[in-house]
Amino acid sequence: MHDDTSPTNPGRPRLLSTLVDEVRRASAAVAHAEAARTRALAEAGHLALDVMAGLCASSRAAELALREVASEIAAAENISDRTVQTQIGRAMALVDDYPETLSAWEGGVLTRAHVGVILDIGSPLPVDVRAEFDALAVTTAEGLSPGRLRSRLAVLAERLHPTTLTERHRRGRDTRCVRITTGHDGMSDLVATLPTVLAVGIYDRLTHQARALIDHRLDGPDASADERTTAQLRADILADLLLTGSPGADPTRTDDGPGTLGAIRARVQVIVPALTMLTPDRENYDPAELIGHGPIDAETARTLADATTVPWDRVVTHPITGAVLHTDTYQRTTALDRHVRARDRHCRWPGCTVPAIRCEVDHTRDYALGGPTDVANLAHLCQRHHTQKQFTRWTVTQHPGGILHWTSPTGRTYADEPLPYSPAVRFLPDDPPPPDPDDDGMPPPF
Repeated sequence: MHDDTSPTNPGRPRLLSTLVDEVRRASAAVAHAEAARTRALAEAGHLALDVMAGLCASSRAAELALREVASEIAAAENISDRTVQTQIGRAMALVDDYPETLSAWEGGVLTRAHVGVILDIGSPLPVDVRAEFDALAVTTAEGLSPGRLRSRLAVLAERLHPTTLTERHRRGRDTRCVRITTGHDGMSDLVATLPTVLAVGIYDRLTHQARALIDHRLDGPDASADERTTAQLRADILADLLLTGSPGADPTRTDDGPGTLGAIRARVQVIVPALTMLTPDRENYDPAELIGHGPIDAETARTLADATTVPWDRVVTHPITGAVLHTDTYQRTTALDRHVRARDRHCRWPGCTVPAIRCEVDHTRDYALGGPTDVANLAHLCQRHHTQKQFTRWTVTQHPGGILHWTSPTGRTYADEPLPYSPAVRFLPDDPPPPDPDDDGMPPPF
């Protein structure tokens, strides 16, 4: 009997290709329907506000009018009126402030996730610059996953803010707190609101400590005794650290010291433009960036630069395109790794945002097959996508400039380009000519 499901069956890729096309058609139809629902919700919200407009309504009355409309829709759809009221608010914001985003969503160019990113990043912006942000967001979103779009848009949004990131970060620090939300089955959520660099560092340290425990478990004599997942280990180690001051779960510890886990320190990958360091008042135009998470304020970036004992890589970029040309440092490190890390910044699988410091350096063309160990044949891949490259039918080729072309089992090709750095030279329009003193402002007679 012939096995149609065999990976060697030549008909299988064609079948998968058909399914991919069907998924994309369905996604476009869903996007169109979701955009249509958004327009209807926005119209319902505007209807409620229009009814109240002639009554000198207070903000409380306007809120009640929206609640009334939301309750009507919620009852018809058997969902929460609070949920519908939130949806109405986001729908009105899309229709009023992000018309190009809404049109692109309606046309199937953007997904709900992309639209959510644009709304989230654009919400802190003043209303008078949202139209410009809307146009930039739709243009930037082309070919990007929501994760990568978020980091790109965060940088663009900074340039439109009337105040610097440092000023807003100082205000934002006042909101730092720890809160607890009681859950079910004797469980609760402990939530800490912290500066992003600290939060990412804490999460990174917990992750490395959890992985150290897993490695010890796999290599140790009691390999089957502990079956906790990485997520569960993060939670257990965090509790140990907060309650005892050191990770008591460390099986390698032989005394009352911190042990192997306690010696693990967090790692974050930060890019700090030289001009941002020298002229903080221009930080919005070219902000420092925490890779995988977006811009950080210049004050935090300078603090990291002053405090770290890890050598900083100097990245020389093309003044027009922003492409990486050269890297150097005063320390004796591997120049090749520095260059590729500076170029890639994150995993080079299309859409992946795992920072390069957590990735593996992969030979695009296998070393065993004669692939050279140079910039033109190396790229960062996270463990998941490195494995996928090795053990699935996906293939990849690298082109000049570090551009990777990924080919799927169905023959589709997806390009992933390194994100260029901001150019050092920027062109401005010429000044308008001075007015003619003999010009009376009247048009010529013919």
